[in-house]
Amino acid sequence: MQTTFVDSHATGNMGCAPKRAVPTDPLLRDREAATILGASVSTFWRRVQDGTIPRPLKIGGMSRWKQSEIQAVIETAAANREAA
Repeated sequence: MQTTFVDSHATGNMGCAPKRAVPTDPLLRDREAATILGASVSTFWRRVQDGTIPRPLKIGGMSRWKQSEIQAVIETAAANREAA
């Protein structure tokens, strides 16, 4: 049986759609990142402005943060707390 993929849809008699790869380091919107940090979106953007949170990746008109970068912000804050 031959299967072809067009626009991420399988054609043929397989009976199931192809599985999409799950990103290992997903990109987050500002709302999602703010929620992880327990902050409002406006506070999140203030922390971006003051350098506490890294600047976003720009993809077209979108602003996104790697989940690992947001996790690093949390780990840095925890390390600073323990060092003080």
